Amino acid sequence: MKLSIGNMKAGLLATSIAMVLAGCSLEGDDGAQGPAGTQGPTGAQGPTGETGQTGTPGVDGQSVGILTRLATVPTGAEVTGAFITGEGDLFFNVQHPASSNIEQDEDGKVFNKGTVGVLAGINFHNLPEVLISSPVPSSDFERQTVMSAYGQYQVLGQQGDTYEGKLAEGLGNIYNLAGDTLILENQNPDFNGYVPAGEGKGYLFTNWEMYPGGMSRLSIEKQADGTWNITDAMMVDFSPIKGTAANCFGSVTPWGTPLSSEEWIVESTVNSTTDASWNDPAQVNDSTTRLSNMWSLTAPDSPNPYDYGYIVEVTAPDAASPVPVKHFTLGRYEHENATVMPDGRTVYLSQDDTGGVLFKFIADVANDLSAGTLYGAKLTQDAGVDDPATTGFDVEWVELAHGDNATIQAWIADFNGIGTDDYVEGETSYMTVADVEAWAAGAATYPTVANGGGKVTAGEPMDNRAVFLESRAAAKAKGATAEWRKLEGISINTKRAQEAVEGIDTIPGELVQKAWVYFGISDIDNTMIDDEGDMQLSDRVKDCGGVYRAQLGENYNISRIEPLVMGATYRSSLSGASRCDVEQLSQPDNVIVLEDGRIVIGEDGFQENNTLWMYEPVEK
Repeated sequence: MKLSIGNMKAGLLATSIAMVLAGCSLEGDDGAQGPAGTQGPTGAQGPTGETGQTGTPGVDGQSVGILTRLATVPTGAEVTGAFITGEGDLFFNVQHPASSNIEQDEDGKVFNKGTVGVLAGINFHNLPEVLISSPVPSSDFERQTVMSAYGQYQVLGQQGDTYEGKLAEGLGNIYNLAGDTLILENQNPDFNGYVPAGEGKGYLFTNWEMYPGGMSRLSIEKQADGTWNITDAMMVDFSPIKGTAANCFGSVTPWGTPLSSEEWIVESTVNSTTDASWNDPAQVNDSTTRLSNMWSLTAPDSPNPYDYGYIVEVTAPDAASPVPVKHFTLGRYEHENATVMPDGRTVYLSQDDTGGVLFKFIADVANDLSAGTLYGAKLTQDAGVDDPATTGFDVEWVELAHGDNATIQAWIADFNGIGTDDYVEGETSYMTVADVEAWAAGAATYPTVANGGGKVTAGEPMDNRAVFLESRAAAKAKGATAEWRKLEGISINTKRAQEAVEGIDTIPGELVQKAWVYFGISDIDNTMIDDEGDMQLSDRVKDCGGVYRAQLGENYNISRIEPLVMGATYRSSLSGASRCDVEQLSQPDNVIVLEDGRIVIGEDGFQENNTLWMYEPVEK
């Protein structure tokens, strides 16, 4: 039942007066109430009060939501691996914290190594509507540990942990394919993906981002107090697929398998193909280069650059030995993230680089990424505006080619066995821009070396290998927009997306009619603000970054991208963390979407203590 507040207040006032009068001790009885007097004339109107201060106007075209600081990570670290489970557990990592950190948290942990952890004792699917904010760290203890507004950060593992001999080679440590030589001690835990194995237990997969890369699997069980026990630990064996490189962010497919992204291995630029220095002996034999690590990975064999730069699906994730599969069909470039829509066929993919492309893949068969068609996004910027907070883009999809893993793998094998003795200064042993341009023009054969073609394909019949081995160059040649700068994590909430697109009631008590896919952008810079091409934004936000969204339409297609929340105005005249407001986003990296529509955003910025934010959009 609803009560009128005004009537209720009036009634309380009358009761209070009556109680006061009743409590007065007076001699004699009160007389009878006299008749009401005639109302007097209305007085003259008083002077008009001073006009109040004008409020701050909203930003046109951008819904202004609520940004709350959930947690901060220690000095030197970035926030990586944010992942929310079906039971509301939030995992995230402390990537490459400063080795000089010495403060211990409540559990005696020091954050001077790459760390995997969870906010224990809190269900993030059952948070209050109004959130409290974790403070900006001020003391040495706060700056050097994980501070959180909700739950207690529990360390599940740090680089080198052996778990009482369960993982003899050490968590995150990367060995060669033979397994007998330690190549590096990896301080860069990135993506987390949780695969449940019953109530309160499952497998936590974590990417380790470096040259070469890796992935760990922790078997974990939740205790009655909300903390977790580790019952087993392993590093996933990637030797059957010739190892991996720079395993960055990722996702878990609708059918329950982790997807790991190989990022910075490709080493191309917006106007080039694979770096010719891959087999340059000066680079290969210099132990300080990341490239030398890749040659150490496969030694004594020469590594083929076209074996790396893909999305890796970890099939049989609960088996004693999970089975990794590289999906060449999803293209080769600096993968940050691949997210599969609830239909099991549509995949959105981000390229984390300067001059990157937004890709889409549509599989031939649901829940099978081994064959399908790859597309690149062509953007049209809104006319007459350029501020990142108000400027959106219409999206058209440029079809590149259909492919399957087996066919593409055969093309890759053509480049096997190329060693340092094949290197010639000023030439390349791999595909060229001329090769890609010939494909885009519909040529019958690849150009000869004399005409700028590569040595392997020179004069051979044309095929679609350019699309899958040199994906950015191919997409650009076909008219897709290759101008994103650090296009980072891509995320949806599967339940919300399915209800909005397919009409299936997946969120009890809420009618979800719209759902979005979200994109983190660390830097709105370089090719996004250079006054050339399809993206010509202003430099106001620049390295403070922001988050974009695109509404999911029929068949999970997107046709428009718009800004959701941007960082502060970039202050180039200042240095360090001050360049971006500590109370606003600073280089957001990856995002995840909760079932209630709120968004968790992890920072990879130049703040002393990067933040894990919660953002509540006006429209969810």
